[in-house]
Amino acid sequence: MAARRRPPQERERQRPRDPSAGNDQVHSWTLVTSQALDTAWRVAKGSVTLAVSFLVGTLCYFRRLHLYLGHRLKRWIGYLQRRFKRNLSVEAEVDLLSYCAREWKGETPHAKLMRKAYEELFWRRHIKCVRQVRRDNYDALRSVLFQIFSQGLSFPSWMKEKDIAKLPEKLLFSQGCNWIQQYSFGPEKYTGSNVFGKLRKCVELLKTQWTEFSGIKDDHKRGSLCNTLFSDAILEHKLYEALKFIMLYQVTEAYEQMKTEKVIPSLFRLLFTRETSSDPLSFMMNHLNSVGDTCGLEQIDMCVLGYSLEVKIKVFRLFRFNSRDFEVGYPEKSLREWPEVSLLTENDRHYHIPVF
Repeated sequence: MAARRRPPQERERQRPRDPSAGNDQVHSWTLVTSQALDTAWRVAKGSVTLAVSFLVGTLCYFRRLHLYLGHRLKRWIGYLQRRFKRNLSVEAEVDLLSYCAREWKGETPHAKLMRKAYEELFWRRHIKCVRQVRRDNYDALRSVLFQIFSQGLSFPSWMKEKDIAKLPEKLLFSQGCNWIQQYSFGPEKYTGSNVFGKLRKCVELLKTQWTEFSGIKDDHKRGSLCNTLFSDAILEHKLYEALKFIMLYQVTEAYEQMKTEKVIPSLFRLLFTRETSSDPLSFMMNHLNSVGDTCGLEQIDMCVLGYSLEVKIKVFRLFRFNSRDFEVGYPEKSLREWPEVSLLTENDRHYHIPVF
């Protein structure tokens, strides 16, 4: 009996498998996986490279922007500092010897003399700093008034007894000084019928500012207000014209007393012996009217200023080092109770403020 034949499917299942076919399959999957990983790595590497490049570019951009803004900000700050410094008529304190080294570098006899004078102030007079004062024809008045305000000094005794705002009218109506209409306001050169009104406003401003500063007990606050006031040229000039007028008023008072043979301070007798200031009118026309315009105060004028404000003005005249005139006082004979302000000058024309 013939054997029964199996179906084809069963014969296929029983047929032994070829081992090489499985290896090909494994190799194929490995190759596909490797290619996929390689592709993914290239994509990831490209993305990372792009991201790093973008980050580096961004950092470079912000670095350039930072440098640019920093440069612009530095220039702007420098501009503001120069502008503020230019407007501030009394500068901040600087080391005295550093200032001297900067200003007097040469080896001329005069430069050597000036360096020795500054060393004298630093080591023996205990002056460690200096405030530079704007060089113009108001700088003597500016140097004195700045110290009066910054120290909070009170009114002179004679000002406490009188309303100084009414002094212009007093000269006109009580003493008949019609010539005061020729008063000139420094570089403005203003004269005319309204001179009394302008003088009154100047004196009122001086009275208001002096009252305010003398009432402030905090040194820091006074200093801050001084910096504000002495950066306003218009207000400054009005204050200096008020000081000039007060000097003129004192000269006029002394002249009237001298005519009645009353005893007057010796400085006024010396003033009236000068040909160009033999009376109040000539003093005003030949000296006061030019102050702030073409010239500053002379030594005798400094004495009148000190007497009028009841302060002793001590001046270190550096160009007179090693002489008896190195340190002088204006006026020379002042009352002991008068407060003292100090100035230094290199030429008797321009003044700075020493800081002890």
